[in-house]
Amino acid sequence: MLHLQSISLKPSAQKLTAFPFSLPLLRQFAPLELRSAVTFFVGENGSGKSTLLEGIAAGLNLAAIGGADVARDATLNNARTLGKQLKFGWQHKTHRGFFLRAEDFFNFARRLQTMQAELQEIADGFEDEYSGYALGLAKGSVLGQRQALIERYGEDLDANSHGESFLKLFQARFVPGGLYLLDEPEAPLSPQRQLSLLAMVKEMIGEGAQFIIATHSPILMAFPDAQILSFDAHPVREIAYDEVEHVALTRRFLNNPQSFLRHL
Repeated sequence: MLHLQSISLKPSAQKLTAFPFSLPLLRQFAPLELRSAVTFFVGENGSGKSTLLEGIAAGLNLAAIGGADVARDATLNNARTLGKQLKFGWQHKTHRGFFLRAEDFFNFARRLQTMQAELQEIADGFEDEYSGYALGLAKGSVLGQRQALIERYGEDLDANSHGESFLKLFQARFVPGGLYLLDEPEAPLSPQRQLSLLAMVKEMIGEGAQFIIATHSPILMAFPDAQILSFDAHPVREIAYDEVEHVALTRRFLNNPQSFLRHL
């Protein structure tokens, strides 16, 4: 199912010259028409794919998986500026979903640990204020919140490998009918774990979800019937899987690694 169908710049954006509007991506921006439940943003570092993904997240005010939400994260100041200049076309509007940058995962894990510790401290503090039935009622409410966090995410995400924790997070937060913006989710994932992520994506698409993913991973890009948008040319254009430079380079390397390594 498609939720978000198109992304365009408001006319007022043409008058803006400060970053990020100075980027070639935005100076030569053409409306993007999304046609698949899975869209990949691909291109070299600096091509603007993450900048646009962050701007979309800010413009939609999506929930963020990280140390702070989109509206308050200091690293997303430019994204909020861009988000105000984006216009969105919907097929089926949804308020479900989230935005995740791979580097924000550690902040999220720390925030969960802090929340669990604070809830435990609050519950322990009731020992000095209440007794009997009132104590049980007060502690039960707070410890119930703590237990709900544990049941959803596990007691300690750091107890698992980074990749395992990443997938547990997705399992906990993916819900039917959501719109998910993921920035380089392959970063902590082995090739096998990337396949596990694709299996999750396929399952969620069957439940009405939509994904926009910025990635360098040829494994993720191979998702069947996905739309691939290349940011290496401006305006952005749709390309086939075999046209993606990362795919071609990886294929050439695996077929003959020594031809590359001898030049090191």
